[in-house]
Amino acid sequence: MAAPFYLVVDVEATCAADGSIPPEEMETIEIGAVMLDGESREAVSEFQTFVKPARHPTLTRFCTELTSIQQSDVDAAPGFPAAAEAFAAWLTQYQPLVFCSWGAWDEKQLRKDAAVHDIPWFIPGPHVNLKAEFPKRAGGKKRVGVSRALIQVGLEFQGTAHRGIDDARNIARLVSYCLA
Repeated sequence: MAAPFYLVVDVEATCAADGSIPPEEMETIEIGAVMLDGESREAVSEFQTFVKPARHPTLTRFCTELTSIQQSDVDAAPGFPAAAEAFAAWLTQYQPLVFCSWGAWDEKQLRKDAAVHDIPWFIPGPHVNLKAEFPKRAGGKKRVGVSRALIQVGLEFQGTAHRGIDDARNIARLVSYCLA
């Protein structure tokens, strides 16, 4: 699959260990993205924004410990419609593109947030689930997480796990191993 650009996205969302935030009410609190040149697979740009949640505006202790995202980060952030608009504006300079994520969850979460806020879908191009593609190309049968995939190809995780921009950077390092 050749494309001028590969968009690698990782999303963090509100969460709770005690069930106080049901999965259908999780909201995006960070969008991290890395744009890769389709030929070289090298990063050409990055996008990152925190997002202020509307339904559950106060982050749980579990969420802040998992993601390292602080209440002050989301309190000062735009709401989802403004964050999506800024993201879409950034994307306009990188067309056409293939939208990539590690698993299907990130796309589903962003689509759910767009629907909740009654805004149109804002990421052009097809979606590729890199988590599903990796074992096909890297020689394996089961799907693995980003950290395990990096280890399998001889790389180490860099940055903070469960931070959208750091996860997107690490996933971007795996694109060449996932897509022929």
